[in-house]
Amino acid sequence: MKALALPDEGDRHVLAAAIHCGADAVITFNLRDFPEAELRRYNIEALHPDEFLHHQFGLDQASVITAAQRVRRRLRNPPKTAQEYLAVLEAQQLPKTVAELTPYLSVI
Repeated sequence: MKALALPDEGDRHVLAAAIHCGADAVITFNLRDFPEAELRRYNIEALHPDEFLHHQFGLDQASVITAAQRVRRRLRNPPKTAQEYLAVLEAQQLPKTVAELTPYLSVI
């Protein structure tokens, strides 16, 4: 694993796991610690979670909406309205995801 050159040695296990399982991407808020040049060696890219979720929405809108419903319903301490749930996602740096989900507020 020492051959994996990342700015933060503590992230090497993430890249190693991605390589081992044949992942196409590492989903992380910490993009700068996963340099494109290093990941390209393994045909892996680093994606911000908002970009990943936005892409998933384009692939299977119904599944993303259903997943959002399930996640929100599991929030019990405290429970969240759909609007509160989207506010949490916005605060977690997921504006594209929130924009995609907002039209479905009544079913989330």
